[in-house]
Amino acid sequence: MKLLIATLVVLVGAVALGLVLREDPGYVLLGWDGWTLETTLAVLAAASLALFVVGYFVVRLVVRLGHTPAGLRAWRQARRTERARDALNRGLILLSEGNWNAAERSLTRHVEDSDSPLLNYLAAARAAQAQGAHERRDRYLRLAHQALPEADVAIGLTQAELQIAHRQMEQALATLTHLRSVAPQHVYVLRMLARLYERLADWTHLRELLPALARRKALGSEELEALERRVYRALLRDAGARQDREALGRLWSELPKRLAQDPDLTLAYAGELHRLGEEGEDEAASVLRNTLKRHWDERLVRLYGLIRASDAGGQLAAAEGWLGEHDRNPVLLQALGRLALRNGLWGKARGYLEASLGVRPEVATCRLLGGLLERLGETQAAMDCYRRGVALAVPAGEAGVDDLPDAAAWRVASSE
Repeated sequence: MKLLIATLVVLVGAVALGLVLREDPGYVLLGWDGWTLETTLAVLAAASLALFVVGYFVVRLVVRLGHTPAGLRAWRQARRTERARDALNRGLILLSEGNWNAAERSLTRHVEDSDSPLLNYLAAARAAQAQGAHERRDRYLRLAHQALPEADVAIGLTQAELQIAHRQMEQALATLTHLRSVAPQHVYVLRMLARLYERLADWTHLRELLPALARRKALGSEELEALERRVYRALLRDAGARQDREALGRLWSELPKRLAQDPDLTLAYAGELHRLGEEGEDEAASVLRNTLKRHWDERLVRLYGLIRASDAGGQLAAAEGWLGEHDRNPVLLQALGRLALRNGLWGKARGYLEASLGVRPEVATCRLLGGLLERLGETQAAMDCYRRGVALAVPAGEAGVDDLPDAAAWRVASSE
């Protein structure tokens, strides 16, 4: 556009000058050192224009010739860069195809001319890892850091991923811990660190990481809540294994409110208290009652029946209060049978256990009722109950009962 405008201006000027000189071509006289030159103004203008044009192109030619070495170097560099780019593309394709060795060679062949050496080295590190060449992998990662030091987080994440894949958990933990000090709010660093802590069963540090995970929304709400449950369940289990009653209570009191009525965590806490023995039984019964008011769960009911609270009568009365809504629940009826036995109420215990068996027979119920009948002197009924429990525990086909002779055949064989 600019060239067109300039051309039009020159043409208009030339036409205007031609019209003026047509009326009066003018006269020019030049003299120098005895030499003189006479001509018209039109000829002088045309000669000056031609001289200017020739001079312009001569100057351009000289300038271009002066820049030729630099231009040649730039051309060669562009060629090398293009070649390195082609090698990178080919290496990435080979890496995707699983051709690790060829990918590594292609990725490192022209890396010194690459305009993105970080990508070359990171991809080469993955290719080396796939071949089990961990020394080469670490060397490529060091070279990647030297090529672009400001990409420390990207390089570190790649290194941690490769270390985890090779089960170098301690090294991966050191890498991720360093990355968190460099980028404490980086979402992917937090997520990887959480997963690694869980794999290492480092529940204490994982618990400390939970607030950061929630604050940065590194995990979805459901995933985060499930992780919290796993963390606190594991911590409760560990405290119980150490028989640390104080640690158990502290963990339960520090539990987030939204998890305080969670059946899984209640089961874990009450179960550990029950395993501690007499000192934790009353607290376990109280916690189970509180959760069962809001969340009916047969696992909690079954555990409640096993608890030996100091107030056995109150424990039985509380459980009987649940019959209004769950009078046909076999687990509740079994638990009531246990509690009635503990209170010495044989008749009530028998009624509950027989009702439980009528709804859903279980081995434990058969054992409890058999023991009660044996105590009451009903030996045959007790044996029938025990036999029923054995049948529930071991199916007839597995026990080999069908291979035994019947009673009449057994008597005949014995007489012979």
